Amino acid sequence: MTTTFRRSSPSALGIDAAGIDQLVSALEAAPGVEPHSLVVLRHGAVAAAGWWAPFAPDRPHLLYSLSKSFTAAAVGIAVRAGLIDLDATVISHFPELDAEITDDRTRRMRVRHLLAMASGHRSETIDRAEAIDPTNTVRGFLLLPPDEEPGSVFAYNQPCTYTLAEVVRRASGTSLLEYLRPRLFAPLGIDDFSWRRDDTDAELGYSGGYTTTDAIGALGQLYLQRGVWEGERILDEDWVDQATSAQVANPDEGNPDWSQGYGFQFWMARHGFRGDGAYGQFCVVLPEQDVVVAMTGQSTDMQAVLDAVWEHLLPAVDRAGAADANESLQARLAGLALPPLVGEPLGILPATPPSSPSPVDGDSGLEAVHLTQDPSGRWVVTLVDASGEVTAPVGEGEWLVSGATATSGARTEDVVTVDVRFVETPHLLHVRVDLADGAITAVWETQPLHDGVATLRRPD
Repeated sequence: MTTTFRRSSPSALGIDAAGIDQLVSALEAAPGVEPHSLVVLRHGAVAAAGWWAPFAPDRPHLLYSLSKSFTAAAVGIAVRAGLIDLDATVISHFPELDAEITDDRTRRMRVRHLLAMASGHRSETIDRAEAIDPTNTVRGFLLLPPDEEPGSVFAYNQPCTYTLAEVVRRASGTSLLEYLRPRLFAPLGIDDFSWRRDDTDAELGYSGGYTTTDAIGALGQLYLQRGVWEGERILDEDWVDQATSAQVANPDEGNPDWSQGYGFQFWMARHGFRGDGAYGQFCVVLPEQDVVVAMTGQSTDMQAVLDAVWEHLLPAVDRAGAADANESLQARLAGLALPPLVGEPLGILPATPPSSPSPVDGDSGLEAVHLTQDPSGRWVVTLVDASGEVTAPVGEGEWLVSGATATSGARTEDVVTVDVRFVETPHLLHVRVDLADGAITAVWETQPLHDGVATLRRPD
């Protein structure tokens, strides 16, 4: 187990358990929302926690852009240690590029501008930066002149955070993970955190972090406690103030909780502030209520997730509840599960099993899908793409967990469907096999942003 918080009950912490129960119902019912985990903290204790099987408390989950908030914490720790000055120019950390970077705006870009996604560019630069220099993202980014004065406009921009990660590496003389382990992870009790690296062996910083839901909650709790953990100051109070207040306006963002301003790798919201990542990875901090909500999921409608929190959890804080509501909620949370596929038994494979050595239909990017049966008669699916291959036994009437996958299969006449969940990520792949003609289709429920089937797992 990663971080261990004191366990309590909603009513003991001043929350009506019925409100959390209603939140769970809303998450399960909302179109475009698939919850994987939910942890609600109040006064530093667990009011409620649940994982939808096959997801589990001790299994890390890909954070996507919620990784940015951990990168920002590394910057804050380095600022406190005197290794980084927020008002230093970015180019001062890359002296080898000084002669090349001649644009005046780029030369005026400061560390604080990167933290606030206010580099002066009007739009995302990752593709353009990597096109300029495929081997050095920082160089490619700094060779793209900003459209406006740094600090004046907001644009969600991955190279801002990648560059911050490189600044920390240079200032500390070590990797981002090695810098954070004794200074953030150890004090908070986070013993399971890994990061996807690029071809230069550098952590992405802006994405690719893997950790548990409890660890997400711990980061939120640290900011809620204004940088102090068990009497030890980890982040300066002034840093917390700046990180969790609007540093740049972003009124053009479409959804209401994305247009309240941006801090230091945290979004301001209609209530409190948060870090978040693609497909519903959330660290929501509500200082007025002394509440932290940590969530993972596979949700394409992230605004709906926050709407459910505002509608059901917020009114339940400091509201009296029924005496038996705690027990009812606890029983429900203990039984949370995503439904497996249902249908006829898979039966026996044809004498010549379907196998696709040519490109598979659908959007999966798979090069091949193979079906076999092991000596016990259990079906086995093998997925092959440019990243490698994954082989997993197929569950029937259940999610069968094997390594970093969980599978469920069912048959309807001559059509077999196998769902493959990559349970250390948000992602689900639907594989459809027609036993009559051998046709195979594979479609992602949500498209992975920077991985293939063999890398959709916690990095070593």
